[in-house]
Amino acid sequence: MVAQFEDAGICFKYPENWKLEREENETGWTITVQSPETAFLMLCLREDMPTTENLADTALEALREEYSDLEADSCVEAIAGLPAVGHEIRFFSFDLTNTCWTRSFYSPRGTVLILCQFNDLESERNGLVLRAICASLEIEEE
Repeated sequence: MVAQFEDAGICFKYPENWKLEREENETGWTITVQSPETAFLMLCLREDMPTTENLADTALEALREEYSDLEADSCVEAIAGLPAVGHEIRFFSFDLTNTCWTRSFYSPRGTVLILCQFNDLESERNGLVLRAICASLEIEEE
């Protein structure tokens, strides 16, 4: 079965056996959707509207501080029909290769950052699930 998240004009579907947590903060909110394994998706809505480039670069720098061997390539693609900037990222953790990607775009309610991550043992299962979650993302126009 499929669960659905919907708030602030942002909607997406995710597997019902994945756990969703929400955290409010001064500039908006962050939700995390965690697989039963280690894969996860994090989506942040920043109502203070930082630039998409700033949000994606800040996420990349935070990862660089944690993983010094990180490799990253910049990318631009459409998310929910909107132009999004971000990075394709690879790093090692606990002897496993981890794949991560970030995408940032503007929505009518604020700047959105998506970060998805999984390790190489999960790539065939959860990598595809994370891509499907991102593909299901819809943004309401105001």
